[in-house]
Amino acid sequence: MSSERDTYKYQLVGPDRRIKHSGITNDLNRRERELRREYGDGDIRQVGRRTTREAARKWEASRPTAGRAGP
Repeated sequence: MSSERDTYKYQLVGPDRRIKHSGITNDLNRRERELRREYGDGDIRQVGRRTTREAARKWEASRPTAGRAGP
């Protein structure tokens, strides 16, 4: 039995076109509302296609975080 592809990868991009936040969710519209409350202006952009939760978590773990140069 294969895992369901129900998870989105996203980036929140600010008005200056810089990435403010990235992550995973199963509901892009809800997550955009949450992020607008937290970060203010910005647009959420889907990264790639929907994927499995496991693959999305691997992608999220590979993303650089504030203060870290990257993988």
